[in-house]
Amino acid sequence: MATKSALHPSPSSERVAPLVEVTPEELIARARAMIPTLRARAARAVAERCVPAETIAEMQEAGFFRILQPRRWGGYEMHPNVFFEVQKAVANGCMSSGWVLGVVGGHPYELALFPDQAQRDVWGEDQSILVSSSYQPVGKVERAEGGYYLSGHWGFSSGCDHCQWVLLGAVIPPEKEGDAPDMRTFLVPRTDYEIVDGWTVFGLQGTGSQDIVVKRAFVPEHRTHKSSDGFLCANPGQVENSAPLFRLPWAQLFLRLVSTAAFGGTRTAIEAAIGIMKERVSTNTGKVSKADPLLLNAIARAYAQLDEMEAVLRRNMDDMLIRAEAGEEVPMEKRTLYRYQSASVVRRCAALVDDLLPMLGGRAIYMSSSIIQPWLDLMAARAHVANDPNNFGPDLTNGLLGDEPAFKFL
Repeated sequence: MATKSALHPSPSSERVAPLVEVTPEELIARARAMIPTLRARAARAVAERCVPAETIAEMQEAGFFRILQPRRWGGYEMHPNVFFEVQKAVANGCMSSGWVLGVVGGHPYELALFPDQAQRDVWGEDQSILVSSSYQPVGKVERAEGGYYLSGHWGFSSGCDHCQWVLLGAVIPPEKEGDAPDMRTFLVPRTDYEIVDGWTVFGLQGTGSQDIVVKRAFVPEHRTHKSSDGFLCANPGQVENSAPLFRLPWAQLFLRLVSTAAFGGTRTAIEAAIGIMKERVSTNTGKVSKADPLLLNAIARAYAQLDEMEAVLRRNMDDMLIRAEAGEEVPMEKRTLYRYQSASVVRRCAALVDDLLPMLGGRAIYMSSSIIQPWLDLMAARAHVANDPNNFGPDLTNGLLGDEPAFKFL
């Protein structure tokens, strides 16, 4: 669906210009120009199990972390599809770097939904501060005057070594019997948590998705964000950040942040397969791979389906922002459909790339092969709970029967 806002900023009632004005096209061009450098560093990211600090610094300088940040805090406040195009290009160079950009670069959006004081706590002195996360609701919460005491051990905090704050999931127990549990995200400063090295994995190694440990840290009320507010699109931060952008369902944005890197990784794998195919001659049969119709069709299938998935998700985000600009809610049947389509991306991409490998010969399985790292990254990305469509299919189908969704993160 075409829209005038597809690649341009949404207006805001409060205008404070970013450090340097930039167009969406310039941001996307900067990301594509980084691909050779990112590929040159990809092996280092894997070996060090962390995106190199200079990559983070270059993405900061390029303005990538400001795309979804409010203009009143020095951000660009742009259409999410701008961010996703940048993320795809970065992931085309290094999928781990694209993953970290997606997660960490999406947090300025959620922070904009918090009460204004929380935003001031993080960005009041430095608008370039980065925030990591782990939304697993595993924290222990104790009520206290003016806030809560939070304790727990969380996993999978991508990019945490580069961040000074973290967003952590936990459920506040009901005050009285019969009340519903209160799922929230808690915003915690670096002084109040420990990063524990436990990230030894077969793919997405460079994301540095380490563990976070908190030992009874006080979190004031204003540094919490209710899951129910995100579901209802009625968040405290929308008072100051009043652009239509910030009226989107937060879950819809988050789901895309953890699926979009797969597009870049799949494109890298397709390019690798084409490169191998062009040069390969079977030592057993003497046949050239570029004459193999099965391989040609597998590459064509991957290329075409990648384009289709990208188009659908781009359309979905356009549709939601158009509705927000018109002051309309996104219908629940659309939200369940869009969530399912986003969750399907990684498994579909992984399957397409997996089909390519057996046709590329024995040399393709060496760790030095250009297709192996994106293949491993895609296989690892399937493990994220938001990338399993089986978690969301029942809500989509039950919604067609007129039932309410059971899982409200959508």
